[in-house]
Amino acid sequence: MRNNSEVKVLDLKETQMAIKSLKEYFQRDLANTLNLARISAPIIVQPETGMNDNLSGVEKAVGFDFKNYDIGVEIVQSLAKWKRYALKEYNFHCYEGLYADMNALRPNEDLDALHSVYVDQWDWEKIIKAGDRNIEFLKSTVRQIYEVFKRAEEYINQVYPHALSKKLPDEITFITSEELLQMYPEMTSEQRENAFVKEKGAIFVIGIGGALSSGEPHDARSADYDDWNLNGDIIFYDEVLDRGIELSSMGIRVDKAALERQLEISGRTFLKELDYHKGILEDTLPLTIGGGIGQSRLCMFFLEKRHIGEVQASVWDDKTKTACIEAGIKLL
Repeated sequence: MRNNSEVKVLDLKETQMAIKSLKEYFQRDLANTLNLARISAPIIVQPETGMNDNLSGVEKAVGFDFKNYDIGVEIVQSLAKWKRYALKEYNFHCYEGLYADMNALRPNEDLDALHSVYVDQWDWEKIIKAGDRNIEFLKSTVRQIYEVFKRAEEYINQVYPHALSKKLPDEITFITSEELLQMYPEMTSEQRENAFVKEKGAIFVIGIGGALSSGEPHDARSADYDDWNLNGDIIFYDEVLDRGIELSSMGIRVDKAALERQLEISGRTFLKELDYHKGILEDTLPLTIGGGIGQSRLCMFFLEKRHIGEVQASVWDDKTKTACIEAGIKLL
């Protein structure tokens, strides 16, 4: 732990330079580690294709029509589904993958220190075999990604030793959402995460979307991309905010059986008629693992900022802007 009197906070210019350096380092290492190629990605998709991410299944995407054309489109909320389609179309092979800069709008977000209407993340996806659809393969991939986080931390701390400190433990701790429930039965799911990650420093919570023994899921997940038994969240303890911060939601994607099961549970079997869902049910789309890694949250965590608006330019309500001014937080 550093002496706070010796700490120099990054100013606006240094912060902008640090964001660029950190993002460039991280995405290059992530691509090399997971064997990913960078590709261009859409910012708009047609809703009838089923390609847009419905997140927890209830969020409404921003949409508009083309002038003079009978074409309606939506701004993406993430690329969870589009990536799987792209792997097939671009003729990727097993254990090859892709990643893209994803910029999205999520107007249903409740704004706070970690949530913005503007979302930027690295969306990645990789082809796997049927035999890889298990917890051990999921854990192995999480460990690979965690090593990328650790190397990024070491890099940026060497660039700005006067302002930044080591935050991540040597290893990430795995725990299921059901185990968390049994440990902290009186807490909400967010409180459980915060309590456990404060103790461990970095955790991966396995199994999000399906009902637990309480009858409720740990958190909501759309039924048509992650397999609820083979997914999870990477969460770090943020000392600045004294709480957990989710850096990545990821998982092994649904196969035909998992999609059928989860659509039935969620009451969304009508989605089977969309192109994306047909591709899974007819086995024309590859089996994959993938996820998203928040770019602004990564920068916020490693650069030790108090608000996500310090590392991204977005729009904020008057209450947020006033609170940040009073706290001495400079929003971009």
